[in-house]
Amino acid sequence: MLLLNSEEIRRVFTMEDAINSNEEAFVKQSKRQTEVPVRINFDVGDKGITSYMPALIKDAPVTGIKIVSTYHDNPKKGLPSVTATTLLVDPETGMVNAIMDGTELTRLRTGAVSGLATKYLANGDAKKGALFGTGGQAYRQLEAMLTVRKLDEVKIYDTSGEKIAAFIDGASAMAAKLGAKLVAAATPSEAVDGADVITTVTSSANPVFDGKALKKGVHINAVGVFMPHKRELDEYTVTHADKIYVDNMEAVMSEAGEFLIPMAEGKFSEKSITGELGDLVLGNIEGRTSKEELTVMKTVGFATLDVVIAWNVLKKALAEGVGRTF
Repeated sequence: MLLLNSEEIRRVFTMEDAINSNEEAFVKQSKRQTEVPVRINFDVGDKGITSYMPALIKDAPVTGIKIVSTYHDNPKKGLPSVTATTLLVDPETGMVNAIMDGTELTRLRTGAVSGLATKYLANGDAKKGALFGTGGQAYRQLEAMLTVRKLDEVKIYDTSGEKIAAFIDGASAMAAKLGAKLVAAATPSEAVDGADVITTVTSSANPVFDGKALKKGVHINAVGVFMPHKRELDEYTVTHADKIYVDNMEAVMSEAGEFLIPMAEGKFSEKSITGELGDLVLGNIEGRTSKEELTVMKTVGFATLDVVIAWNVLKKALAEGVGRTF
């Protein structure tokens, strides 16, 4: 059995690797080469949520599971609010053959979902970005955005000015290496003003910006929440989007408040969703056809992404002799 920590994962797997891995995962999902139940969520009192996310990749074949928890008070204890562990099972013996830092894998694959969507949907000449949220996943979201588009500037917004400053301090070197300057935004409106690409990665129960403030042609990645009663995007944004894409229709229709809340009020229909990101990658559905279109990608996550990236990380780690065997 191989044990891989976060540093070892980063040593063998880049953001570009993660985006390629996600592209592979989305294709497998769209071609029905997987078995993926909707995640099981447990409310653990008032402390947080623990979720179990299994998947089978039929053509490998490989199976695995991610156990992920979202505990909003963890930062007060010096811990990430989202933590996870990923396990893979040897297809020959049925025994667990790898245990990995699922927190790092989650950050990688979730950032790479936004990166893949931005690659396919954002205007090619995008120059301005906006990032809402500065938590554990924000760094990878920023890295993914900058990996697929040559942005000059990214505005960072959070409800805490101290968190914005700390995030910019920690991420500026990476951003500069990829050609972008990070700027603190004092308000949500300031953050989205002129933005060509927006990523939201917060735990907010309520919309984080006013959709009426968006410029034409913007692409939005809505990442942060996956509960029916929470939404990062307001009704105006989802009802005025020209095209809406999701990572997994079944999961989104069970978990995404961005759509479920206005649907309950009779203001949105599932028919307004263009389709899944995997079908866009395969060319089965249409992507952006105009520089003026407002495009949205909503991800709640599904286990195919976790198992495929874990499998690809395992192969690279074994090839490079990285990790501890026990």
